[in-house]
Amino acid sequence: QVQLVESGGGLVQAGGSLRLSCAASRLTFSRYTMGWFRQVLGKEREFVAAINARGTSTYYADSVRGRFTISRDNAKNTVYLQMSSLKPEDTGYYYCAADRTLFTIATTTQSYDYWGQGTQVTVSS
Repeated sequence: QVQLVESGGGLVQAGGSLRLSCAASRLTFSRYTMGWFRQVLGKEREFVAAINARGTSTYYADSVRGRFTISRDNAKNTVYLQMSSLKPEDTGYYYCAADRTLFTIATTTQSYDYWGQGTQVTVSS
């Protein structure tokens, strides 16, 4: 059973920073594109950022580009999301996801094969 376990969420003031981690197990991590999504109660899950299997290409939602950085360490089977200059509208439940597609970066939830349980991020104003 593939496992993705997120950590690093919490409460932070606007303008602050957080670093999320997602540890993967029981999959060949270096063969998966990894993505971060977020969801607010009552709204659809939305794409935040993704990184290809080798870590050579990234893609961001317009709302976070320039403030968030996605990275991965294939030796540790872990993907990270460094979030800076946080805004109250960044509040949500953050999920990491794995997509077995090697050569493209997907931004839709349907493209991802495995999901973590999520971690809450709350940004106070």
